[in-house]
Amino acid sequence: MFSKSKINDPAPKPEAAAKPAVAEKKPEFSRAAEKTATEFKATAPKAKPPASVLSSDLHVTGNLKTTGDIQVEGTVEGDIRAHLLTIGEGATIKGEVIADDVVINGRIVGRVRGLKVRLSSSARVEGDIIHKTIAIESGAHFEGSVQRQDDPLNPKPKVAAAAAQPAAAAAKG
Repeated sequence: MFSKSKINDPAPKPEAAAKPAVAEKKPEFSRAAEKTATEFKATAPKAKPPASVLSSDLHVTGNLKTTGDIQVEGTVEGDIRAHLLTIGEGATIKGEVIADDVVINGRIVGRVRGLKVRLSSSARVEGDIIHKTIAIESGAHFEGSVQRQDDPLNPKPKVAAAAAQPAAAAAKG
């Protein structure tokens, strides 16, 4: 039932050494299938890196941009763009926030743009919120306007701005 493994056996097998190497002829269709199988091997998906954390004693002046996740516990004076942005209870952000998913537990002074925006009961937002979906818990403080858009991550098309300029020029003249 069980036998000794011969993988680590240093002696070569006499029968393998005695046989000459003969190339096995494969049909043409199997070579093509073999080639495409090796070209399109699926790779394992990369593990998602952990969120970048800005600790409570950190004060950042400048913009932050990532395709990953950010958790802010300190103060940021500048714009933030991320996939998932979590603002801690003691955090303060002065600038525009753009993220697929925004969870606000702290304070934001500036515009918030997100596919999903959630204001917890400890949230303090002073600025407009442009969202696809929004949730505001009881106790959250919010001063500004709320606007729903299908694509809140991108600013409005410049067509509307271009149409407004001639009207403004006509009103001046």
